[in-house]
Amino acid sequence: MDGTVRSNIQPNLEVFVVKKEDQSTGKLTRGIVKDILTNSPHHPRGIKVRLVSGEVGRVQKILD
Repeated sequence: MDGTVRSNIQPNLEVFVVKKEDQSTGKLTRGIVKDILTNSPHHPRGIKVRLVSGEVGRVQKILD
């Protein structure tokens, strides 16, 4: 599924995100979505979420 579309993302979904400090390297962080922070229905760089761990990043990949 596409991480740039808000309707594809719900709490408790397992995802890979890229945190702000990792954008230059592209390092991905795996986690469970706690909150969706992006209000718009679509964002070209990925929907911003807060993970259960407290980390914030943009969704790059949704795990099935």
